Amino acid sequence: MEAKFFTLKEVALHNNCPECFSREGLQLTFKQRFVENNFYKAISSDTVPFLFCNVCHTEIFPARWTDAIDSVYDYHKKAATPKPTSFKLKKLSWILIAIAALIFTVAILFVVRIF
Repeated sequence: MEAKFFTLKEVALHNNCPECFSREGLQLTFKQRFVENNFYKAISSDTVPFLFCNVCHTEIFPARWTDAIDSVYDYHKKAATPKPTSFKLKKLSWILIAIAALIFTVAILFVVRIF
């Protein structure tokens, strides 16, 4: 299953890019993971930072971050409050649960010899 993310917060940084050394164009984005399939939708508590340079068009991974970028990241991480986790069943799940409950009820009634 592929991870999907939605954006919590975007911040333009004025630090030097570790790749092209430009002070313009660094974009820090905090994203939160969610899962959606035929049965349910869920928002997890996982948040992921993405750092992208719009000048050299490069994603900067945390291993390449400088100490200055780390300190700015720590500051903005506190301000990026994630949405609360949630779990919601879809219509198909409710239909399957109802069918399973109906089959279980009929089986119990046959065992008790009411039918």
